Amino acid sequence: MKAERVVVDTNVLISALLTPQGKAGQCVRVLAASGAMLLFSRVTFLELSSRLARPKFDPYRTVEQMNRYLDWLAELAQWVRPSVRIEDCRDPDDNRFLEVLVDGEGELLISGDSDLLQLHPFEGRPIMTPAGFLTSRD
Repeated sequence: MKAERVVVDTNVLISALLTPQGKAGQCVRVLAASGAMLLFSRVTFLELSSRLARPKFDPYRTVEQMNRYLDWLAELAQWVRPSVRIEDCRDPDDNRFLEVLVDGEGELLISGDSDLLQLHPFEGRPIMTPAGFLTSRD
């Protein structure tokens, strides 16, 4: 069986680390357990690592936890070099996730961002919240 190719946005991945018992954490665990490939570009992974390193998260995670998490995600990753330029999202930074979705031949994008969610479906690919993803797997 072919592994599912999924893009998960930065805020979902941060929530999964900080509150692993929440919907985002459950979502990431389900993806990992199913053997899904998480699609990243250099830009989207750098966004995640730089946001996780912000001092505001210091009370919620150690540097060691953050580094282990990033290493674990990198093991699940399929790296994409987007060649397409997408400008459909109101937030220009969110377009990078759409580019990874399209060029990485992703099947779905998981996000809690209203700017991305309002584009559902994007070029025939679903964009859903972590809760919506979990419900779709029941």
